Amino acid sequence: QVQLVESGGRLVQAGNSLRLSCAASEHTLTNYIMGWLRQAPGKEREFVAAIAWSSGSTYYTNSVKGRFTISRDNAKNTMWLQMSRLQPEDTAVYYCASSNVHLDYELKYANSWGQGTQVTVSL
Repeated sequence: QVQLVESGGRLVQAGNSLRLSCAASEHTLTNYIMGWLRQAPGKEREFVAAIAWSSGSTYYTNSVKGRFTISRDNAKNTMWLQMSRLQPEDTAVYYCASSNVHLDYELKYANSWGQGTQVTVSL
């Protein structure tokens, strides 16, 4: 099972940017899809963005398209989520997750999770 460690969450003002990082322990992520989900207080966890580790193809939920960018460095086994033009509704705990289920681009079958990092966006 892949061990995942997130970092980078903090309090930011609306309109600003923030970058989250996720370091993976596994050295062979070829067939994995990795990404981010978030959970706001009182809401269900939702998919944010994902990247196919081998091809680099990316997937986003509609609410973050054009504002968030997911990327990865194969050599460093590290993934990032660059978030720009942050809004208060982006406030949530952000989780890094991985799935080795084919075509699981929304990480519905993710089998490894990080501990979560809090992102708070204030007005």
